[in-house]
Amino acid sequence: MAQSFGQTEINWDKLDKTRFYVVGAGLFTGVSVALYPISVVKTRLQVATKDAVERSVFSVVKGLLKTDGIPGLYRGFGTVITGAIPARIIFLSTLETTKVAAFRMIEPFRLSETTQAAIANGVAGMTSSIFAQSVFVPIDVVSQKLMVQGYSGHAQYSGGLDVARKVLRSDGIRGLYRGFGLSVMTYSPSSAVWWASYGSSQRVIWRFLGHDTKYDEHAPSLQKIMLVQAMGGIIAGASSSCITTPLDTIKTRLQNAYAQKMNR
Repeated sequence: MAQSFGQTEINWDKLDKTRFYVVGAGLFTGVSVALYPISVVKTRLQVATKDAVERSVFSVVKGLLKTDGIPGLYRGFGTVITGAIPARIIFLSTLETTKVAAFRMIEPFRLSETTQAAIANGVAGMTSSIFAQSVFVPIDVVSQKLMVQGYSGHAQYSGGLDVARKVLRSDGIRGLYRGFGLSVMTYSPSSAVWWASYGSSQRVIWRFLGHDTKYDEHAPSLQKIMLVQAMGGIIAGASSSCITTPLDTIKTRLQNAYAQKMNR
């Protein structure tokens, strides 16, 4: 591996696991707080019927603020945070360990650095997503029902436990895993594309910036590393969203398909 690439990455065996999980959980929670209202609005729009009064982003936000204030934009947030943190731990642990193993497996093929990064990161992203979905899907089912409660004829709940109880009573444990197959089909390829694009695009950017030979002994500055990683994240997000959005709409409708039945 070129020295400059090695200076910008920390392998699993060199990683401070305590900081990795603690700081990672904190950052994930912060990002969730900032972006969660978008998920609420998006989910409501995805399940809206043709008879729904609120069928635009503005009307959904206005309706939530009018009836519940700011807390309305965070319906189901507690459930998501409670379940998403262990799911995130599973995801990151699987991601890092699988990535290291994948790099070792493809090393004998003498592929280019960019290709190796794309393959190893892609395999790791897909594998970690499959493992994480086993925890995240039940949380997703519960939180989405809380997001759309009372909207366009959907049932009302007193909290996450009430949702879980009614789902189990109506459909059994299968109800909490409704849409699991589609979630795997949606997020596993998306995760593979995201991480493959993220890993390979950074190599391309580093080469563009002149850090592409093993003789480059000057370590990039922290600011430059953060900038390159941010650019890689933007490219990865744009690439994966093309796969995620259509299937995510189908999954959301499937997970909320029995809301009317449970409301009876």
